[in-house]
Amino acid sequence: MSTVSDVYQSMAIGSDVPSTLDPDPLAFGLSAYPDPQGDTEERSRLVATAASLRGLLAENAEAAERDRRVPDHVIDALADAGLFRLTVPKRYGGHQADVRTIIDVAATLAEGCGSTAWVVTLINTVGIAVGMLPERAQDEVFGADPKARVAGVFSPRGRTRREPGGFRVSGEWFYGSGSLHADWVMVGFPIVDEHGETTDFGLGLIPKTDYTVRDTWFVVGMRGSGSNAIVAEDVFIPDHRILSVGAAIDGRFPTEFTDEALYRSAFHPAFTLVLTGAQLGMGRAALRHVIDVADRRTIANTVYTRQRDSVGFQLQVADAAALIDAAHLHVYRAARDIDEAARRGENPSYRLRARLRSDAARAATCVKDALDLLITAHGAGSFAESSPIQRMWRDSNIALRHGTLVPPATREIYGKSLLGFSLDENITKLL
Repeated sequence: MSTVSDVYQSMAIGSDVPSTLDPDPLAFGLSAYPDPQGDTEERSRLVATAASLRGLLAENAEAAERDRRVPDHVIDALADAGLFRLTVPKRYGGHQADVRTIIDVAATLAEGCGSTAWVVTLINTVGIAVGMLPERAQDEVFGADPKARVAGVFSPRGRTRREPGGFRVSGEWFYGSGSLHADWVMVGFPIVDEHGETTDFGLGLIPKTDYTVRDTWFVVGMRGSGSNAIVAEDVFIPDHRILSVGAAIDGRFPTEFTDEALYRSAFHPAFTLVLTGAQLGMGRAALRHVIDVADRRTIANTVYTRQRDSVGFQLQVADAAALIDAAHLHVYRAARDIDEAARRGENPSYRLRARLRSDAARAATCVKDALDLLITAHGAGSFAESSPIQRMWRDSNIALRHGTLVPPATREIYGKSLLGFSLDENITKLL
């Protein structure tokens, strides 16, 4: 007769019986969260390409932080692998990937270096906006050079005046992630009428010959992203190189290629959600690092000669893993909603756009909280410069403070939408 103990023993972790229902608990990527939509074969190939470069990024992460820029040979390797062309239209030989793929590639790269993943993400993000412009503008960028890289700052800054056929723009734009490696930039500015009154905001393309990059990025995290200031003085931007933010938020884009789903993506939700990719990768890498060395580290001033034997440590690891898992679930749900709406040619509702922004901020917060747990569980050695986890912790905290992710504001936006406040009554229309 079997006892209760016997039953539990038969269910014990570590059983040699294989099961397809028991995947690697640290496999947070494609296998753990399959997505049948889009070109899954292409997505898998691009993620595999990113994984092949992960070691190179990790080897150069310290140099990127020290020099406050990604080393040129790493940029060249990423370019040769086609990872700066995720969002270039297929018409120009690009991948024209969906939002889910952009996130998965970024997460995989961030397991090696968060700053480098951030640069790749931001350049690909601006590529989406270029694909939303008229064919004439796209030809000037990707038609002239299919490998062209475009960085940008979408915050509306600067001084503008209307001139025949475009706008004359001057200003400084912080923080230009990827600007050190770009051929063009896309910057936000007020669109004014003939009286100088602001009627909209625009994103304008400027070639490298018409702007400079000022060295301003002296920060405690994401140092390798080189997110310096973009400076332009009295630059003329023709109308065909300008994307109306107001129209884009409403789901109206000037591109003539209306069958290209990526460039119909919900404007602000897509550009916000892709920022979580680097966070997911850093969370995964930190969790794996802490687990991998847990049998070689002690719990100071206790009887534990191995961290892994401590119940307190086990609880911290479990909580961190659950938070990282929750982050993936939020991000992948949001990516699915954005990609499916784009394929249908629909602009998500105001309330859904508010939830998508909330999903992004919640995911980034979950990763930050997980890293707080892991760095404590790992011990004081986490803060040694030689420890990769302290860089992940600093990078994650900086990334969380991006203007579109700031959690308190995002929670208020979502809460107002749930309580029936109209878009005009909310604290922003950037949704």
